[in-house]
Amino acid sequence: MSDYDKMTVAELKELLKEAGLPVSGKKADLIARLQDGAEDSAPAQEEVAEEEVSEESDDYEDEDWDDEEADEEHVARQKPVLSDDLKAALALRAAQKKGTPSFRRTEWFRYKRLSRSGWRAPHGMDNKQRRNYKYRGSLVRIGHGKVKAANGLHPSGFKEVMVHNSSDLDNMDAETQAARVGATVGGRKREVIHSRADELGIRVLNRRRDR
Repeated sequence: MSDYDKMTVAELKELLKEAGLPVSGKKADLIARLQDGAEDSAPAQEEVAEEEVSEESDDYEDEDWDDEEADEEHVARQKPVLSDDLKAALALRAAQKKGTPSFRRTEWFRYKRLSRSGWRAPHGMDNKQRRNYKYRGSLVRIGHGKVKAANGLHPSGFKEVMVHNSSDLDNMDAETQAARVGATVGGRKREVIHSRADELGIRVLNRRRDR
């Protein structure tokens, strides 16, 4: 067992960041990347006393190698299996969303706590927003509704399923459903969920970039 095997994933990622290497993948991938980086750096240390021009050229070569490594690490996201009608509904919803105004709570510009709050219907006999004065924000109305066929769907077309442990993934349909890990799930359990989702070919919508 090497020294890398005794380290945690967070420690391995810190070493990769210091070496300027990608931090994505499982623990085995991180260890292999560190070992490959150590082998590549060994002959470079023997040639420290070179001219500045050669050092600049070496830097360019390293950047190219990093780009190639990043291309190899890139994996295309899963796409849902959609009917033609559903694809048209999603496209129409996206087009309508561009013309939808932003709905802000009354007096959101006056109080910081209201600017962080969601929409609330305005009340009061003299409320300018309720009376629809033009210099106030837009009101939520039934005319701002989107395409009913696309209700509740992620912009990619997947139906979101809340997941709190890896067993929740077993009953999911990878072609039409995507997982969203709960906010209260810890990092260790989240890693297990990600690994299980990769095995089943299920897309995780809120997968963290540093994991």
